[in-house]
Amino acid sequence: MNEHEKINYVEYPAKDIGATKRFFEAAFGWSFADYGPDYSAFSNQGLDGGFFKSELASTSENGGALIVFYSQNLESTEAKVKKAGGVISKEIFAFPGGRRFHFIEPSGNEFAVWSEASA
Repeated sequence: MNEHEKINYVEYPAKDIGATKRFFEAAFGWSFADYGPDYSAFSNQGLDGGFFKSELASTSENGGALIVFYSQNLESTEAKVKKAGGVISKEIFAFPGGRRFHFIEPSGNEFAVWSEASA
């Protein structure tokens, strides 16, 4: 349901939309709807969005917003990210309230995954 004046959609650049789609399909089970050769959308992933053809990439280092996934099992999710071809850019580290890691997907965009602190 669309909510008035709430964040509704996110768009990311993608140097290689096909590789980016394959990564998110393998690592997180996403599915995509293509809108021509230069745009592919995803939905039902917590926030709907898409990838557009671009030679740019979004990282926190270059001022991009960081989208953070939640995981009930951080190590398992990290293994899936690696197996799907993601590059771990920040190994698992603790922060107040939990632990997380950062990764780079095939088009160069940075994401993170967090979980509560271990008991």
